[in-house]
Amino acid sequence: MPEPAGTATFANPPLRPEFEIVPEDVGQIAAVEAPLSLAERLSGNVALRRALVLVGLAVLWQLYAVWLDNSLLFPTFTETVRVFVAGMISGALSDRILVSIQVLLIGYAAGIALAAVLTTLAVATRIGNDILSVLTAMFNPLPAIALLPLALIWFGLGTPSLVFVLIHGVLWAVVLNTGTGFRAVPETLRMSGRNFGLSGVRYVMLILMPAASASILAGLKIGWAFAWRTLIAAELVFGVSSRSGGLGWYIFQAREELETAQVFAGLLAVILIGLLVESVFFRALEERTVRRWGMQR
Repeated sequence: MPEPAGTATFANPPLRPEFEIVPEDVGQIAAVEAPLSLAERLSGNVALRRALVLVGLAVLWQLYAVWLDNSLLFPTFTETVRVFVAGMISGALSDRILVSIQVLLIGYAAGIALAAVLTTLAVATRIGNDILSVLTAMFNPLPAIALLPLALIWFGLGTPSLVFVLIHGVLWAVVLNTGTGFRAVPETLRMSGRNFGLSGVRYVMLILMPAASASILAGLKIGWAFAWRTLIAAELVFGVSSRSGGLGWYIFQAREELETAQVFAGLLAVILIGLLVESVFFRALEERTVRRWGMQR
């Protein structure tokens, strides 16, 4: 059946009128880019925003302490800072901090080294994977401070006992996150490594570790936090036993003498060291690895 006249079909599309676009002069159009205002630049500064959070917490601390008006129970922020600075200048606090940092670095490094060995064995061999899975299930739920009495029996008072509990606090956090990162490596990268003939330690170092660097970094952060908390708690016990130790003993001794401002100064030192390590060391490591490689935003 013929189509009515003037009806558009697939074979006979409708005709559209011709039109012409006259180009306009764009010379008068303003620049697309515009400088950011001062408020926009300040709001985009991460360091400034976090500093404002710290300032707000300090103000709340000061206001609450002034309202409470009981320095024995809750000293003011200004009083805590004064005691902190005096302790750093006199060496009463700075010497304790150095002792704690030295022990922490030994235990943290030993825990990371042992975690690297166990994870490499777990990736390279089936029996290594089975052993690590069983050990992780057994010891990861066990608090590191619970091993302190056993450490005292085995190693006595001193640095070896502290290092023992620190290794336990670091090891399993790093192992778990590293293992999770290794299992998340795409099969394409694994096949590429095998095609190049990589195996064993070289396969782990050149393929798995760069691909799982984000998870490894997270494990290092968690292990650091566990180690720092475990060290302070362990030093409290060691301080009671031997009247010697680091920052934890400083806090315990101040509590025994009812010097609440010194207790808060010790806690402030713990917080400041944690902030310094997180914002300087780990941030620099993150910028030069996972962010630089486009693996994290």
